[in-house]
Amino acid sequence: MKLVLSVDALSPVLTGIGRYAWELSTIMPRQLGIENVDFYRQNRWIRDPGMLLCEPVPKEAFKRPKRFFGVKPPHWLNAYSQKKACHDKVFHGPNYFVPACANRAVATVHDLSVFKFPDTHPVERIRHFEREFTASLSRVQHLITDSEATRQEVLEFVSWSPDKITAIPLGVAPNFKPKPVADLVVILAKFGLDAGRYGLSVSTLEPRKKIDHLLSAYELLPNSLRQIYPLVLVGGAGWLSDALHERIDRLSAQGWLRYLGFVAEDDLPFLYAGARAFFFPSIYEGFGLPVLEAMASGTPVVASNCSSLPEVTKGAALLVNPDDIDAFKIAIEQCLLDDVWREGAIDKGFEVAHTYSWSRCVSETIDVYKKIA
Repeated sequence: MKLVLSVDALSPVLTGIGRYAWELSTIMPRQLGIENVDFYRQNRWIRDPGMLLCEPVPKEAFKRPKRFFGVKPPHWLNAYSQKKACHDKVFHGPNYFVPACANRAVATVHDLSVFKFPDTHPVERIRHFEREFTASLSRVQHLITDSEATRQEVLEFVSWSPDKITAIPLGVAPNFKPKPVADLVVILAKFGLDAGRYGLSVSTLEPRKKIDHLLSAYELLPNSLRQIYPLVLVGGAGWLSDALHERIDRLSAQGWLRYLGFVAEDDLPFLYAGARAFFFPSIYEGFGLPVLEAMASGTPVVASNCSSLPEVTKGAALLVNPDDIDAFKIAIEQCLLDDVWREGAIDKGFEVAHTYSWSRCVSETIDVYKKIA
């Protein structure tokens, strides 16, 4: 089998979709043979996807296009050569879209938030989806979703035959695991944190993540508890979040809130493993990879009871309605203070996390490729 894998989601800072694309680009060549996998990004062929994680991206990451009588080929010839290079190969777009050169294609639809919650996205993103998503669907023979919850939504949205949409759970990298306190000290010291003495949330600051409701619930905790277990926020600045950033600045001055922004990829597993508790109040997720990473790290989880999160956590997390601030506050207290519940949640979290792997994700994805190859 010959595969073309789009790596347009890869960037120096990996978010959820970027992590998915990275794991596919790393494991696929081992499963299919490196000679059978080509990498594609925005009309260019990629020599080494790993170079796309550098800042800036080196020119060596891209394959040099063939010259046309000694000069750069015209657009029409370049489009023809791309279509020829994709001929008789399976093309996988892990980030919703596939280009015009694909003739046998699979696309992964992670969620439908752009369509279900358009007010929580930048206008430019909405316009891009309106312009490109339907065109991509016309080129695709099979869709992949990250969860059964999303699969059911996509089935209703596109009105396809159920056998053309497959739910394939994501995985968790092996570096997300419990770590001895001695191993945590150096990394956590960079952020002024102590192991087991902070709550954690990893999320882009965008409206549907409901970080503002997490702050409201945390504010209801006794001040003494907030000072013992300050709340640490990790993730991108996001969009439509100016008021949230102003609130974060104001609450940070009280000493119980820290916003770290993006952190280095190598540091993130230590932040998970060192946390007393993990909070994920998003009202809509296609999967919710951070809750899986937290459970694998031995950190008990409070998560939203919405969309895919009950499916993914499989009873290991304490689920709440993030719009019910009083109930959310009670759940946070239980996660921080109830040692009996915490022990059970940690054990169940390990059990659940071990049912997910990137190798399994890739193997099941290859099974989808075989359906259209």
